[in-house]
Amino acid sequence: MALMCLCPFAADLADCKLVSFPICIYKVLRNVSDQIHLITLANNELKSLTSKFMTTFSQLRELHLEGNFLYRLPNEVSSLRHLKVIDLSRNQFQDFPEQLTTLPELETINLEENEIVDVPVEKLATMPALRVINLRLNPLSAEVRVIAPPLIKFDMLMSPEDAQTPPP
Repeated sequence: MALMCLCPFAADLADCKLVSFPICIYKVLRNVSDQIHLITLANNELKSLTSKFMTTFSQLRELHLEGNFLYRLPNEVSSLRHLKVIDLSRNQFQDFPEQLTTLPELETINLEENEIVDVPVEKLATMPALRVINLRLNPLSAEVRVIAPPLIKFDMLMSPEDAQTPPP
């Protein structure tokens, strides 16, 4: 009887100056992609992720994408049904990535230091597992600041209205 390794794997590709996810990594990891629970692509030069990335690593629990040039996520991010943590801080999102609101296990969303003005508060309020959303250092509208508190059951971290975004 063959022994099967049930231990989850992680892929750390932080600080590699990547402009896209390397095709060769798909080939190297193809036999274990369903066992990878953590991918770190922090502090690279990514402008986008492909739908293939999302569907290949559908068993992810954590995805760290902070410090890139991302401004949107592919619709296939909704295939990450087990994702618990996503870090999209220090990117270039102007719109809240609403696909995240469909993820049933998502507990933590970090969107600190982006350019987000509006947030789908009603959709966030229906997320069953959401515990924390960090929206500090975003130019949030006054409407979001008023509407959100009575509707939400999670921690929504926001900068004070008069806080300025630090210079780049």
